[in-house]
Amino acid sequence: MLYFECDYSEGAHEKILERLAATNRESLPGYGMDHYCQSAKEKILAACQCPEGDVHLLVGGTQTNQIVISSMLRSYEGVVAAETGHINTHEAGAIETTGHKVLALPQHEGKIDGDELRRYLQTFYGDENHEHMVFPGMVYISHPTEYGTLYTKEELKSLSEICRQYKLPLYMDGARLGYGLVSPGTDVSLADVAKYCDVFYIGGTKVGALCGEAVVFTKNNTPPHFMTMVKQRGALLAKGRLLGIQFDTLFTDSLYLEISKNAIDTAEMLKQILREKGYPFYLDSPTNQIFVTLEDKKLKELQKNAVVSFWEKTDADHTVVRFATSWATSKEDVKKLAELL
Repeated sequence: MLYFECDYSEGAHEKILERLAATNRESLPGYGMDHYCQSAKEKILAACQCPEGDVHLLVGGTQTNQIVISSMLRSYEGVVAAETGHINTHEAGAIETTGHKVLALPQHEGKIDGDELRRYLQTFYGDENHEHMVFPGMVYISHPTEYGTLYTKEELKSLSEICRQYKLPLYMDGARLGYGLVSPGTDVSLADVAKYCDVFYIGGTKVGALCGEAVVFTKNNTPPHFMTMVKQRGALLAKGRLLGIQFDTLFTDSLYLEISKNAIDTAEMLKQILREKGYPFYLDSPTNQIFVTLEDKKLKELQKNAVVSFWEKTDADHTVVRFATSWATSKEDVKKLAELL
């Protein structure tokens, strides 16, 4: 069976497994107080060119989104996101369980438009009844988006300026950040993300780690007692070393970016095959997520030998599916998939 359903089908990069095995018998402090976690944080901040930043290592993406958002919002505030944003569609109401509403804006291939955000905020504060409404308390974006699309540096700058005008933190979900940073044509670097975002996270789960996400607060703005809130939500790993060793490895000799490139290379290879075979693309994604419309008959035939992700129905006989490549996708598997297509 070929797996192109998601970018975390495999375990972890071999260098991470080797370091975990080599350090397995070391006795170290718990809860992220070990020297591997400290080294990982220093390397991450150096890569972000953000020495004033503050890094926290958490276990998974949904927990990270829930904890960061709920810790930064007041009780009467919600979080603004694209209607297709991960927190609004595929996190089972995790944000809402904390008492905060997701305030959805129209999406444009997964992205929020700066002008629409500004108009939304102007309309909210122009409403004389806004004291009776859920206040916009922060803005959430993801990069890449749910559609594998990317913000440009100018778009990030614009969103950042709007957020600062209204005193709202800009939060980036970076579950697949590595794939965005190495995508051909992008003009956004990790330093740009740190510059324009008030908080973001670097995804490990989908980019070579067994598990783990690195949250970076960039403006001396870590919420008070943040790690206490992490523990309240059940996301404080007692054996924090497991996260530290993984991120220390990923940020040694640019491994994070190096392995991310494989996902882009194999995705480009697969896109070319799909074009040659005449499959219609649902949209143009520059990263590792590829959206194609298939006849349902062809999809059923394909699913006998390959796992892909359902996205949406277009009509009674056609379905949009997502093919996802990863840091571990082999060219041989892409060639095998081509034979099935």
